[in-house]
Amino acid sequence: MSDTHAQSVAFVRDTMLPEQPPPATEAGVIKWMRENLFKGWFNSLLTLLSLYFIYKIVTGAYPWFANGIWTTSSLAECREMLDGMTGACFSVLTERWNQLLFGFQYPSDAYWRPTLAFVLLLVALYPVLYPKAPRQMLTFTAVFPFIAYWLIWGGTLLTPLVILAGFVAGYFAFKQFERQSFSMGMLAGLIATLVVIWAGQILPAALPNFIALEAVESRNLGGFMLNMILGTVCVSLSLPFGILLALGRQSSMPIIKWICVIFIEFIRGVPLITLLFVANVVLAYFFPPGSNIDLVLRVIIMITAFASAYIAEVIRGGLAALPRGQYEAADSLGLDYAQAMRLIILPQALKISIPGIVNVAVGLFKDTTLVAIISMFDLVGMIRGPILASTEWNGVYWELWGFAVFVFFIVCFSISKYSQWLERQLATDHR
Repeated sequence: MSDTHAQSVAFVRDTMLPEQPPPATEAGVIKWMRENLFKGWFNSLLTLLSLYFIYKIVTGAYPWFANGIWTTSSLAECREMLDGMTGACFSVLTERWNQLLFGFQYPSDAYWRPTLAFVLLLVALYPVLYPKAPRQMLTFTAVFPFIAYWLIWGGTLLTPLVILAGFVAGYFAFKQFERQSFSMGMLAGLIATLVVIWAGQILPAALPNFIALEAVESRNLGGFMLNMILGTVCVSLSLPFGILLALGRQSSMPIIKWICVIFIEFIRGVPLITLLFVANVVLAYFFPPGSNIDLVLRVIIMITAFASAYIAEVIRGGLAALPRGQYEAADSLGLDYAQAMRLIILPQALKISIPGIVNVAVGLFKDTTLVAIISMFDLVGMIRGPILASTEWNGVYWELWGFAVFVFFIVCFSISKYSQWLERQLATDHR
């Protein structure tokens, strides 16, 4: 009986079979190429044509890079060393690197100052760009603009300290009146800031040697440093102003709403180059008589106004994308307008608006090259002006413009990749 039963029961395996590797065509590089490069005959044809054009470009450009000359002091010496061969004259970069980066009038013994300011900029951006950074670092971020101003422009340290004290006083005045009214808090903060700065103007004159650096006038700024200054300052200022304009455009108070609407529509309807000419020629007439507002500040005002109008529309789109229930939830919690915007509405609207804000920021940074039209020697202005006008380098084009393309691409590509990373970090609704 037992033998018959044993023969009628099928064998049951008591151990798992080892995992088998997937087919070679379904894993690794081969799978990626099949799905992305050779998926169908049409994609395969496009891939082969693209590879052919890439091959022709690389083989044509490689001798130009490989035979490049880095050690001569003029274009004539480069051509003499090349002796008819195809090759680049990269010597213009090694010979004029300081002018490309800092302009031709910034003191050479003070190059360490904007360099240090750039390094500190990276430190200051860390707690702003990365949510997991220590919150204590935000104190340095708040102080950094005043340190950078002192490092780049020089002069006595009391000047940025007085301005910092004005902003601190404005912040405390805003917090004091914020509970009564958001508008009253903004007005009180603005008045307190201006009063402290005006009262402190006599201090730099009274103590001119208080930790002073060699003063550098704004017209001596140039090169890629000027592009970085304009891009960083204008993007940083245009974001809060854009938020205020977006909120003002949706305000229930007609005067504030129509002021914001007229400002946004007017700025968006005027080319940036026109605003730069206004900054260069007309804007000085709007300041009190005898006031000397330098050109860099006027350009910052106009570029910031231009970018703020576009960012306001981007953020308005983010506010419109939020469901009405978010506003009702804020009301049900008993939050006032300022608290609802700060804690519930704006965080969600800004998350939605990240791609648009980054698009405006990248475009704004590239548009800083337009200041060359009003005789400011940024990177493009240096190339078009002093460098190509010199007898030593008249005729060098690809090397200089390739360098400009490279540095702008690095900055803009970094901004784009950061925005993609931030979107993935904030995509809490898809987790």
